[in-house]
Amino acid sequence: MQPVRMTDELWQHLLSLRENWSRPVGSSADVDISCLTLYKPIALRDGPFVLAQVGQSLDGRIATPAGDAQNVSGSDGIAHLHRCRALVDAVIVGVGTVVADNPSLSVRAVRGRSPVRVVVDCNGRMPERAKMLHDGGMPALVVQADDVPLRNGKHEIIRLPRRADGGLSPRDILAVLTERSLTTVLVEGGARTISRFIDAELVDRLHVSVSPIIIGSGPTGIRLPPIDRLSEARRPKIQVYNIGTDILFDCNLRIEVRQQSGSPGCENILVTDTA
Repeated sequence: MQPVRMTDELWQHLLSLRENWSRPVGSSADVDISCLTLYKPIALRDGPFVLAQVGQSLDGRIATPAGDAQNVSGSDGIAHLHRCRALVDAVIVGVGTVVADNPSLSVRAVRGRSPVRVVVDCNGRMPERAKMLHDGGMPALVVQADDVPLRNGKHEIIRLPRRADGGLSPRDILAVLTERSLTTVLVEGGARTISRFIDAELVDRLHVSVSPIIIGSGPTGIRLPPIDRLSEARRPKIQVYNIGTDILFDCNLRIEVRQQSGSPGCENILVTDTA
């Protein structure tokens, strides 16, 4: 496990990479390499890059059954999330997150520029009083199905064809963002939106920030189609970081670690949970 110690000098260096300055701010010889390993892939502009971020409890919950998600992540987990926002062009959330939490999706815990806010709102549920529509911050783009009646509002609406399953294609969403030069993207929530992007094989890195609390029940942060055997489970290459109040799993979804096969006589056994 690698400890992460962010300094003003290192953060300024990462911001200079994010802005593609002709002369990036240098870093001293004793710079914390773990910070560069964690954040540099996001800051660099080598091509399209999609990061998904989940903040959860020890037992994998992102909120209580009543929907209270306040302070699931510790202060350092929140700072990490805001660093990720500051290093990307756009942040994506589903409309359910807007309805439940009314987020601003801006950068406040660290220095840096806020990203363009993108809301996946397939059925036209975007609240007209949503904070992000009236805070004077970066633009808010609302992505809707093209069969939803248009409403006048203080935001740009992007219309896409509805898929056979009733939703919108994550690939189509990224394509329209690329047309607007928004190529480095953070998919922040909720669980359905993150899961759709992961299931479509569009996420380069997944950050799972685990806070030392046990909620006991409530929604989980990732919900993919079910599998029967653990041999079918995804096994990304992972780096683990101690970011202070939280432990961060940096999952490279482009590199999968092959499961070591057992002995020739080993069998896959399905066990029914009878607890």
